[in-house]
This record gives sequence, structure tokens and C-alpha cells, in this order.
Amino acid sequence: MENILNSLFVANRGHCPDRLEALPLSGSSRKYYRLFDGTESFIGVCHSSWEENRLFIEFSRHFRSKGLNVPQVFAVSADGLAYIQEDLGDCMLLDVVESRRNDASLNPEVLELYRKSLSELLRFQFLGGEGLDYSHCIPRPVFDRKCIAWDLNYFKYCFLKLAGASFSEDLLENDFELLLEQVCYVPADTFMFRDFQSRNIMVKGGKVWFIDYQGGRQGALHYDVASLLYDAIVAIPEVQREELLDYYIERLQQWRPVDVELFRKNYYRFVLIRLLQAMGAFGLRGLYERKQHFIDSIQPGLQSIHGLFESGRLGNDYPEIRRIVSNMLLREA
Repeated sequence: MENILNSLFVANRGHCPDRLEALPLSGSSRKYYRLFDGTESFIGVCHSSWEENRLFIEFSRHFRSKGLNVPQVFAVSADGLAYIQEDLGDCMLLDVVESRRNDASLNPEVLELYRKSLSELLRFQFLGGEGLDYSHCIPRPVFDRKCIAWDLNYFKYCFLKLAGASFSEDLLENDFELLLEQVCYVPADTFMFRDFQSRNIMVKGGKVWFIDYQGGRQGALHYDVASLLYDAIVAIPEVQREELLDYYIERLQQWRPVDVELFRKNYYRFVLIRLLQAMGAFGLRGLYERKQHFIDSIQPGLQSIHGLFESGRLGNDYPEIRRIVSNMLLREA
């Protein structure tokens, strides 16, 4: 892989990099390297899925043409399995949260970064979605009923089954069906990152930059906001979550007028969908693949789902999901 990136670097820059360093592995199978050239550095990426690589590269070029903060792609290998992109540094939004946090609340500096992220999200959703070719999106061009059903089953099979949870499959499917019926009418007509969370937002020069959007497609506005504000890694206090949601809705009205009460009702349903999908990932990557970061996320993820039900924002819907999560928290206590 190093040889491939070295050759690609030579073809683009005319000489070999001074050195190449492998970066820590992430949750995906992509391998990242930092290539140094004097005072400059670049990121080299190797990944066996040329389809995903193509999406990242095409999306990056499209978003940059819209003036959005994404890395520039400088060179791509002939087979599409490797590419070199702009280096945005090592400072994720998550790092800023952890370094500036002295208590449960987010300080003003971090809150401002969240506001910037939500403002930029709107630009991606509307500007970024203009003229974007969704035809190659994986697994489907729209985050529709089928995709949501896959995520709910991901929770059932990759988390509940692997965790040995006790549940009624019939009652759980009833909850899933109700949730699908409630959200399937929500317009899915703007760009959706799919994984809009603190690890995929970089902070550089006081601005927020965005990575890992190759899983994007058309979807509902609510999903990415839910992903950011209910990130299992960052426990945002409820009051501040609501402040940030209010901020997003206020800014949204400049792009598309919405019924605020209806938007909020659907938003919390998408929060539940996102949290259940995240638990599926924690089960697969943690319980099965034994990656510690994902194992450590299981308890906070369960707490987030429990807190969502306790807030009353889901009413009395989805009783089997609520019962399962409550029982698992008691078991873990």
C-alpha cells in the first residue's frame, strides 16, 4: 500500500514524499497514511471498495464546487483503490469537546462549534444536494422505508442477538412497523450525510470541515441533526441539546419553512432510529469484532435510548423497545 501511495504521490508531485506514516485504524476497513513533503502534508487512503472511493471523490469535487468545507482530492490511482487528499489535521470536534470540558455542560466555545456545524449542515443539505448525482449511492440513492427497516434489523440481529437480550420478536416487529409507518411519509429530498457525528467533523483554523460522507444519499432533514446531537460518544446535556435543536430549526426556516411542532415530533422518531442503528454498529464492531471503543459505547447508547423514552417525547409508542432497553440497563447495573 505504501508503494502504491508513493507512486501516486510521485505522479502528482513529481518526487517521492519525505516520509509516510500509517495512521491509527478507524471503524472502517480503510487504511490512512500521512505523507510529508517539506512543510506540507497530505492524507493517503487505500480502500478495497472502489465504489465507496468513487462516491467520496465525486462528492468531494461536487461539494467543493459549491464552496463547502471538504478536503480536496489531488490524485486517484488508475484502479480507484487509492487516492491522496488534503490533510485537515488531527483535531476532531470530539477532541475539542474532550479538551474543553470540565463538567457535564459544553462550554461556549464548543457550543459555537456545534452551531457552526449545524449551519454548515444546512448548506450541505440544500446547496450540496443541488445537482448531486445520487445514482451510485450505496446501498440505495434514498434513505427510504427499506433502508430504515434494514437499520432496525441491524439493531435486532447485530446488537440484541449478539448481546443475548431477551425480547419478543413479534412485539418488537410491531414497534418497528409502527415506527416505519410514522416516518415513511417524511420528505427525503435533501442530502443526508448518514454519519454526521463528532468524529467526522474536523476543526481547522476556527472552521469546521467534514469527512466520511461517502455513505450519503437523499434523506430526511432530521436524521443528521439527530446523529450529531445524540452522538453516543458526546453526552450533551438535555438543555443544550434543545438549544441546539432550536438553533437548527430557526436557521432551517431560512431555507424551507416548516411546521415546528411536526418537525420536532418526527425528529425524535429519527433520533430513535439513529440510536438503534448505532447500537447495531456497537454490537457488530464491539461484541463481535471486539473493538474496545465500540464496547465502551454500548452503555452510553442504552442510556441515550432510555433517556429518550423517559423524556416522554415518544409518548407510549414502541413499548417493547423501551422494555428491552430498561431490562438491559438493569442487567448491566
